[in-house]
Amino acid sequence: MLTDPIADYLTRIRNALQSGRDDVEIPASRLKVEISRILVEQGYITSYETAPGEVGEVVKVRLKYTTKHRRPAIIGIERVSRPGRRRYVDHARVPRVHGGTGTAIVSTSHGVMTGHQARSAGVGGEIVAYVW
Repeated sequence: MLTDPIADYLTRIRNALQSGRDDVEIPASRLKVEISRILVEQGYITSYETAPGEVGEVVKVRLKYTTKHRRPAIIGIERVSRPGRRRYVDHARVPRVHGGTGTAIVSTSHGVMTGHQARSAGVGGEIVAYVW
């Protein structure tokens, strides 16, 4: 039984990047698809798609590497709000990740969005993860 599927999603991406894989398959959910959409928009991964898996659907994430030495586009990825300790913020307190060079992924009442979009829209919510 998996208690934190979002932490599993982030860990699978982190492990695939460390092992130099080009893509990774992760069990799908709507939140994972939205996080993948944000990662594509921000340029951290190349693409994603949902496909039927052995049980249910999977999200196929195509990882992105920069330079000829295959350095990952994602330097760090961290789960912030956990099942045992949720972290909510209002629009004025949405954090900037690494001085604005990273991205905070926020789940709001208006959908999943980046920290910058949440500040602009004037909405707060649960901080799901930081990516830089």
